[in-house]
Amino acid sequence: MEIKELTEKDYTESMKLSMYAFQYKIPEDSIASRLEMLKRHTIIGAWENDNLAAKLHIIPFHIYLNDQEWKMGGVAGVATYPEFRRNGYVKRLIREALETMRKEEQIVSLLHPFNIGFYRKFGWDIFTENKMILIEKKDLKFLKDQPGSIIRFQKESHNPDIETVYAQFSKNYIGMLVRDLTWWKNNIYDDSQAAVYYDNSGEAKGYILFEVKERKMDIQEFITLDNEARAGLWNFICQHDSMVDQVSILTSNHEVLPFILPQPKVKTEVTPYFMARIVDAEQCLQKYKFNDGNGKVFIHLEDEYAPWNNGSYLIGSGEVKVFKEKQGSSCIQPPQRGVRMDVNSLTALLFGYKRPMELLELGYINGSESEIAALEKLFPHSKPFFYDFF
Repeated sequence: MEIKELTEKDYTESMKLSMYAFQYKIPEDSIASRLEMLKRHTIIGAWENDNLAAKLHIIPFHIYLNDQEWKMGGVAGVATYPEFRRNGYVKRLIREALETMRKEEQIVSLLHPFNIGFYRKFGWDIFTENKMILIEKKDLKFLKDQPGSIIRFQKESHNPDIETVYAQFSKNYIGMLVRDLTWWKNNIYDDSQAAVYYDNSGEAKGYILFEVKERKMDIQEFITLDNEARAGLWNFICQHDSMVDQVSILTSNHEVLPFILPQPKVKTEVTPYFMARIVDAEQCLQKYKFNDGNGKVFIHLEDEYAPWNNGSYLIGSGEVKVFKEKQGSSCIQPPQRGVRMDVNSLTALLFGYKRPMELLELGYINGSESEIAALEKLFPHSKPFFYDFF
C-alpha cells in the first residue's frame, strides 16, 4: 500500500470511489464542473497495485474564531472500497492529512462525521449543535409590528447585504465558515430564497433562507443582528399562515427566538453537528485570545495522531510558553503541576463547547481545583456554531 496525493489524471477514479461509497451518481452534464471543483482540493489516496483503494479530501477554508479569520482544513470525502476496509488505510490517510494541513498552516480542521465515535479516536470532537424548531400552524401568532421592511432575493438576484449580515453575525460565534460569493451561489442557495429584514434607516439587520413547498416552510438559516430583526422576520414567517401547516427553523442552539414567541412551548430538537480538531496546538494557543489576568496555568497535552502537539504549554499574562522534548538535546522541563488533557478536550475548550469545570467533572481532564479554576478564568465564554456542510 502506498500513500500519495492524487493528480488531475486521478480525479475520475476519485469520483468513482465517491459514487460507490456514498451511493449516488453524478449526472453526465455535471462531471466537468465537478472535476473543476476538485482542483481546489488536496486529495490523498491509498493505492494498491496502482489502484485507488481509499481517499480523503482536504478543502481549504477559513473560519471565524476570536473575531479573526483562521485557516481551516475541511476534511471530506473519506471513502474506502469494501474489499480494502479494516486494513488501517483511513488511519494512514488521517496521519498524512494532519501533516499536510500543518504544512499548509491550517491551524484547525473541521469535518462532518458519519460516526462521531470513529473520528473521536483521531482527535476530532464535537464543537457545535444545531437546534431544529418545529412550529405548528396554530402557533403562528404575530408579534408587535416592527418599523422595518422585508425584501426577498433569489440566487440570481443575490444581494451583498446578506453577506454583510452573515459576516457580522459570524463574528459573535466561534467556528462559522467565511463564505465568498462563489460559495453562496454554489453551496448555500440551491432552490431556496432569502428574505432580508431592513430597519428604518435601510440597513440590513437579519435574514432567513427558506423554501415553501407541500404546505411546509423550511427555514435553513435564521440569522439576526438584533431583536427588531428577529421579531420582524418572525412576523414575515407568520404571513405564510394560509400557505403552510408547519414551519421548521434550523438555527443555533443559542438562538432565543422561542422565548419571545406568544407560545414558547414548541417542539425543539438539538443535535450534535460538526466536529473540530486542533492541527497545530502551538500556533493555535499563540493566536487564541485568552482573557486577561495574572493567573498562569500549565496545560500538558497528549496527541497520538499529531505528535508535534505533545508537550506542555504555560498560558497566562498575555503569553504562551512552550515546553517540548527535543530529540538528541535537553530542554527545560515544566513542573509536574498543571492540567493534563488530550487534544479532544483542548479542542472542546478552545471552541467554547465545554468549560474546564465540566471536563473535570466528566473525568476528561486532570488537575487541582485551583488550577482548573484558573483555567476557567482564562477561557472566554464563547458560543460555537456552524451552518454549512461540505
